[in-house]
Amino acid sequence: MSFGDPNNPYGQPQSQPQQPGYGYPQGGQPPQPGYGYPQQAPQSVPPQPDYGQQQNYGYPQQQPQQGYGYPQAAGTLQANNGYINVPGLGTVEIASMGRRFAARVIDGLIIGVFYGVLMAIGFAGLIGAADDAQAAVDKCDATSASYQSCVDSAMAESTGGFLAAMMTAIFAIFLITLLYEWLLISFVGATLGKMAVGLRVVKERTGGTPGVGGGFIRWILPQVGSLLCGIGALLVYLSPFFDNSGKTQGWHDRAAGTLVVKK
Repeated sequence: MSFGDPNNPYGQPQSQPQQPGYGYPQGGQPPQPGYGYPQQAPQSVPPQPDYGQQQNYGYPQQQPQQGYGYPQAAGTLQANNGYINVPGLGTVEIASMGRRFAARVIDGLIIGVFYGVLMAIGFAGLIGAADDAQAAVDKCDATSASYQSCVDSAMAESTGGFLAAMMTAIFAIFLITLLYEWLLISFVGATLGKMAVGLRVVKERTGGTPGVGGGFIRWILPQVGSLLCGIGALLVYLSPFFDNSGKTQGWHDRAAGTLVVKK
């Protein structure tokens, strides 16, 4: 114990002055690294957003809209707005029933011209057959015992000629409608009536022409329906009204995998 220090008369040990960096910080200074306090890992600062662009904080970013409401997925509609996205074609407008009806009327008039020509030929053949039958009857001897058999033979020959002419006309009508509707739809995608009103038939999955198979399926279903006094064909042509998918596909379109769209 030392009594020589006037500032410490009781001999208490003096506390050593704190050196900078040992213990508590001086003057509010942060502790220096490595002197008594564990070091904290530097916090990574998240990248600041670019204030030049508007950010939607807290909400998922919306992808830019394309086509202003037109559908982007192939073969689908958006809100039944009358447009559809077809592979190879992009966004196209579905044909309205008014345009389809107008095309059907034009096609009917064109085919009707062929029917008229065939009917005229048929009537001319019928008149010629009747004249030939009358000439054959006139050749029969009315006083002969075989007169009745001669007349029957002449009438049978005339009737056979008439039936042959009728069958030829029916086959010609069938062939004309087949070639007109089937081949034009298969390879061109449109009949003359559809061309006139700006419509075409395409494959829903590819956007190409229906092809021979698709064109034939699309043509044959109304023809089969026409065997029921025409009621079946009428139902097939009206079936797009029953389509609730928004694509206005008739039964023949669904079977063939086709769509009717505007060019």
